[in-house]
Amino acid sequence: MKTIGTMLQSGDWKGEKHVPVIHVPEKVKKGEAFEVKVLIGEEIPHPNTLEHHISWIRVYFHPEGAKFPIEIGSSEFSAHGEGEVFNEPYLTLKVKVDKPGTIHAVSYCNIHGLWENSEELNVEG
Repeated sequence: MKTIGTMLQSGDWKGEKHVPVIHVPEKVKKGEAFEVKVLIGEEIPHPNTLEHHISWIRVYFHPEGAKFPIEIGSSEFSAHGEGEVFNEPYLTLKVKVDKPGTIHAVSYCNIHGLWENSEELNVEG
């Protein structure tokens, strides 16, 4: 039996248009809000057409030492050409944390499946 983890694809976002790009500050202060930006196609644009599009992005934070990650945000992209309206897969979140950890992002392309990426988050007292 295949698990979902075996179906997640990854790569260098500079050479692969499906990998979620995660932008977080180099360091954040404990308990202070900061921005997490996640987008698809920063270096190589994703087509985002009716035939080939990103349907959603989910973002998680896995605090250092915790057993499970916590979902901190998600976005559905439903405008794929109806009425000539198209979404760009881009998500911005404001988050506060008390511990360092890892930001994980997972996206879904209707043709090429699930893609993941992660970024370490450094927290100072």
